[in-house]
Formats: sequence, C-alpha cells, structure tokens
Amino acid sequence: MLKHSIHQILNQLPNHIEGRFIIGIDGLSRSGKTTLVKQLSQQLSKRNLPFHLFHIDNHIVERSKRYQTGHEEWYEYYHLQWDVGWLREHFFKPLRSAQQLTLPYYDSGLDTQHIHKIKLSDTTLVLIEGVFLQRKEWRKFFDKIIYLDCPRDIRFSREDIESQKNKEKFQNRYWKAESYYVQTEEPIEKADLVIRG
Repeated sequence: MLKHSIHQILNQLPNHIEGRFIIGIDGLSRSGKTTLVKQLSQQLSKRNLPFHLFHIDNHIVERSKRYQTGHEEWYEYYHLQWDVGWLREHFFKPLRSAQQLTLPYYDSGLDTQHIHKIKLSDTTLVLIEGVFLQRKEWRKFFDKIIYLDCPRDIRFSREDIESQKNKEKFQNRYWKAESYYVQTEEPIEKADLVIRG
C-alpha cells in the first residue's frame, strides 16, 4: 500500500525539475504523513533527486500564544498554533527563490523558538509536511498537494494511551479544528492526489 502511494507521488513530479518544485504532504493528525515522508525521502535519495524537507510543526509558536488565550480551543489550534501570516510572508513567499531562509524552530522542552538559517539550492524539490497546509493563506504556494485521508477512529487509535484518556481535549480542540478545515478548505477535493489510509 505504502509502496504504491510512493509510486503515485513520484509520478506527480515533473521529468526535469528546474528551479524549485514545492510539494505539500497534507493530512489531519496521525494520518500517516511522517511515515510517508520518510519512505518518500528514501526513494528520492536512491534516485539522486535533491530535496529539502520542512515539517510545519517545527514552526509552531510558544504555548502562551496558543493556550488559554480567551478563544475557543479549536480556534487556538487552527488559527494560533502557527503564526500563519508571518509564515506566509517569511517562509512560503520567499521559498520559491530565496537562497536562504531565516525561520523560527520550536523547542517543546524549553517552550521557546530558536532562529535557524536554512540554505537552499537553486534546483531542488521542496517537501512540506503538516496539517492544514491547504488553508487559504498557504495553498497557492504549492505546485502539488498530496492529501492523506484517514478515518478519525484509526487516527485516534494511533495516539498514545495517555493521550487517548483525554478524549475531551480531542473533541474540543483537535476534532473541531479538523472539521472546520475540511468544511472550509475542502482539502480532499482540492488536492492533486489523495491517498486513502
């Protein structure tokens, strides 16, 4: 199944990459994005195709900006987990041509962001993996979007046991935000390739 999915994605690539070709690996939490990206990265390396991988979760903001803000929990997760506008201006917009990006990386242990400078070659495949990639602020910057569609019960079963005990948090924070995303942005309909998980 995964091997077939990787083959499908590779078929989405142009025969010759000139400049940067940006692919989004979108999908809701625990849909299998990270596993897929690991396998895809291995295949790209085997084929000597240069690529750079970004995980959108590396760029979330500090806890104080996304918890107990006075907004509903789902709103915090969808709208405040990332500085959406900042990432649009300083990550997505320059990604096509910038020689170097300066980005904040979140350290969960310290609850702080650290600035890193990322150098990119002129001709490369850029993979961006994460949730809510097809939100209206970011969607137009991708050349292709792959969406992993996986039922909620399967995704929930992949959470660790401790997390599963706090089902109320999933209901109020994560699942409401996911439903909002699916209804508002229609990621399945807009994706270039949908992989069922």
